[in-house]
Formats: sequence, C-alpha cells, structure tokens
Amino acid sequence: MNQYLMPANSKKSRLIFGFFTVIDLIIVGIGVTLTVLFLIVLKDPPLWQLLLAIVPLLVCVTLVFPVPNYHNVRQLLINIFYFVLGRKRYYWKGWCVKDDTDK
Repeated sequence: MNQYLMPANSKKSRLIFGFFTVIDLIIVGIGVTLTVLFLIVLKDPPLWQLLLAIVPLLVCVTLVFPVPNYHNVRQLLINIFYFVLGRKRYYWKGWCVKDDTDK
C-alpha cells in the first residue's frame, strides 16, 4: 500500500463537502440507522436505556469529527496505529517535478 504525504490543500478538494469521505458517510449512516432502530424498538424507555440507544450515533460522529491537521479522528487513530505497529518511513509525494525516486 502506497502511503504518501501530500500537501493538505490538495486533499480537501477530494472530500465530500470538504470534510467527509464516502467511508465517513457510511460510518455515520450506520450509527444513525442503529440509533433509530434502537429508539423504535424501545417504547417509552427510561433515561439509561435512552442514553444507551444513542451511543452508536455518538461513537460514529466522534470517529468522523474533524481534528486540526488531520482529516478526522478515525484517520488520526489509523495514523497512530500505522506509526506504532507499521512502517516508520514515510515518503513525500508533492507538487515537485522530480521526487526521490526519479534519478
């Protein structure tokens, strides 16, 4: 898998509404669907059940919430995971005419 660092201004134009990827919208959609299903199933729930039913939505929204210098919390967690357990060398792929692979 190619992992290139790109200038931030080139990434934002590839996002839906400048914030979301397709996977982000799928994650939020799953959280909304689960929460609505739980709320439909629970008829007149006590407060603790209501809060428990809202947890999927809160988790999914937290994962796609934008964070400065990163796309969102999910991408930050992926980057931390790859840094700790994965490859430690990252390659720059920018707007240069030549990069370190061209000789």
